[in-house]
Amino acid sequence: MKKKLLVLLILVTSFAARAQSYLGYFHDNYAGVQSVLFNPASIADSRFKTDINVFSVSSSVGNDLYGVKLLDVFKDGYDFDSQAKMTPSNKNNGIINVDFMGPSFMFNIAPKHSLAFFTRARAITNLRDVNGNLVDQVKDGLDDASNFNFDAGSPNGVSHGWGEVGLSYAAVLYQNGQHFLKGGITAKYLQGVANGYIQGRNGKVAFVENTTTPENSVLITEGQLTVGGSQDWENNEDYEFDINSSGFGADFGLVYEWRPDYEKYDVSKAKPADNNFRDLNKYKLRFGFSVTDVGSINYKKGKQDTYDITGVVTQDMIDNADNLYDFLDDHYTKIATAKGAKTNLPTALHADVDWNIHNKFYLNLNGDISMVSNTKLNAVSIADRVSLTPRYESRWFSFFVPVSWMEYSGMQVGSGLRVGTFFVGSGSVLTNLVSKESKAADFYVGVKIPVYQKKFKDTDEDGIIDKEDACKDVAGPVENNGCPWPDKDGDKVLDKDDACPDVAGPVENKGCPWKDSDGDTLLDNVDACPTVAGPVENKGCPWPDTDGDSVLDKDDACPDVAGLVENKGCPVLDADKDGIPDSEDNCPILAGPKENKGCPEVNKATLEQLRVEAKSIFFPTGKSTLDVADKGENSGRLDAIKEILRNYPNAKFAVNGHTDNVGNAKANQKLSEQRAKAVMDALIAKGVNPANLTSNGYGSTKPVKSNKTAAGRAENRRTEIVYLGNL
Repeated sequence: MKKKLLVLLILVTSFAARAQSYLGYFHDNYAGVQSVLFNPASIADSRFKTDINVFSVSSSVGNDLYGVKLLDVFKDGYDFDSQAKMTPSNKNNGIINVDFMGPSFMFNIAPKHSLAFFTRARAITNLRDVNGNLVDQVKDGLDDASNFNFDAGSPNGVSHGWGEVGLSYAAVLYQNGQHFLKGGITAKYLQGVANGYIQGRNGKVAFVENTTTPENSVLITEGQLTVGGSQDWENNEDYEFDINSSGFGADFGLVYEWRPDYEKYDVSKAKPADNNFRDLNKYKLRFGFSVTDVGSINYKKGKQDTYDITGVVTQDMIDNADNLYDFLDDHYTKIATAKGAKTNLPTALHADVDWNIHNKFYLNLNGDISMVSNTKLNAVSIADRVSLTPRYESRWFSFFVPVSWMEYSGMQVGSGLRVGTFFVGSGSVLTNLVSKESKAADFYVGVKIPVYQKKFKDTDEDGIIDKEDACKDVAGPVENNGCPWPDKDGDKVLDKDDACPDVAGPVENKGCPWKDSDGDTLLDNVDACPTVAGPVENKGCPWPDTDGDSVLDKDDACPDVAGLVENKGCPVLDADKDGIPDSEDNCPILAGPKENKGCPEVNKATLEQLRVEAKSIFFPTGKSTLDVADKGENSGRLDAIKEILRNYPNAKFAVNGHTDNVGNAKANQKLSEQRAKAVMDALIAKGVNPANLTSNGYGSTKPVKSNKTAAGRAENRRTEIVYLGNL
């Protein structure tokens, strides 16, 4: 044992591999069955018909104690202990993980439902809260150590290897407009392989060197030490596989996608060739949340021993020890023993946000949080992590550069790619190439057989995909297996719809030529009466005589009333019953004598009424402007005159204007003419026929009273309407 025994006692091992696998790759939309390991909901509404993993492996190494330039480690003569840069603290940490994925596959069982099956072998080692100063002090062994006294604290180490067989189910849970939610669950059968753990409590270590007799140098220790595993390693150093060391585990996940352009992917509007848009990215933002590795494995043959390690041992005792258990049993007190060991899975929370920046460029922010306490006995866990990963992603190629902060090892930058059936990458490769103090290294590689969803080919764009189209280069209907219907007679009526497939005819007659059934030179398609001959002018129908007066309706001015031929089919009418037919009556609605062409004669009463109304029309002094405002006195007089004149449409009337003798005779003459014309124009404006009116002015030449008195002159200033006779 010698120096190695001391290293085991104080847990001086700080190398670790990361518990996270496939860093930078698993959030790719084409990660396929690998993505189910981190979020089982991811396989719903997938870009795959199926994805088959042939094999893939992921492993990494990192710690917070040793920093190295990774390429130097592989050079001849490199001394890790002396050339690596150490950053010891009272609580240095590390973990170890190897993740091998065996034959696995995923596939869609329905448009909104998917299944995955996977096989997986895993191994994780955790070392927590190790006093790095103590490691640095004794890395060369006790022979070279100076006197020292260290608080070893409560270091905690565990290593666990197991296998998994998992079945995942994912489905679309909600889809409404731009909101899309899917969920998934994984059930896992766990088969334990091997487990070992060691934990100190309140440990202290002091070394007193005897330079005279080194073999008498002593190691003074305090505290407790618990050692255990999946079998009784104390009594049987040979590994024994136990099929009964098993357990069950589960993963749970949700994925929400924001799809602002959801109308572009409306399945109800999809063409057959679109394949319901299953091959396309439809989100702008994707949010994922999952809980993985809930469960444990029960090692029924496991054994756990706890020792009080308070005591003193010499260098000679250490050098002569054969194994750890013999050394502990010989020199310390065993205070407790327990049978069986229950080892948890590295339960963790995972969250990610994926932003589709533009087309095939994405930016992903994701992180892991361990749900396992670092102080728990026999408990494996992951390291907390946050990663920002830009990536380019297409069906057959992806490239990504994860930038991560890792618990223990700090910042690291990696790179990876996927080409067809092959993918490879590392979450730390770029850091390893340039950093002189790299504390982590990882890689992953895999081979798979992807079968992608894709848009179907429709060469002739007739809505029938090529594999179902009997005429893929020529558009045709579904009913004819994608082939166009024939048209033998070339009349643009397909044979399937053509009643006369061998003779050209119009579409309206089902592909048959039109007939002329009644022989009136009009074809039936334009003949309104195809079975009765009729003139072209009446669309092939005979002219009707509705009232039976032998005058056809087309010539009958009164088609619904029998009349005389000479009266264009209308009966003789005498509306005013004055014995003069309306056709000869100049006033058909006013009775009048025949000698006056049926119009009434103007009588004395009418003339008197006209005289009274006319003389009451007033003008402003010296002016011919006629105020005919609505409801004014002049307007009322004019309306009354108009109604009288309308009763005599065959009579001719004169509007005469007169003045007194005051003033210039020529001016009076002109004023009388203007006033007479103003009255005539006002009557015409109100609807009197201009042919019935004339106007005259007489100045002061025709007084009716003496101009010597004011009253006489007032009477002489007048307008008169006189009857001139018939037209």
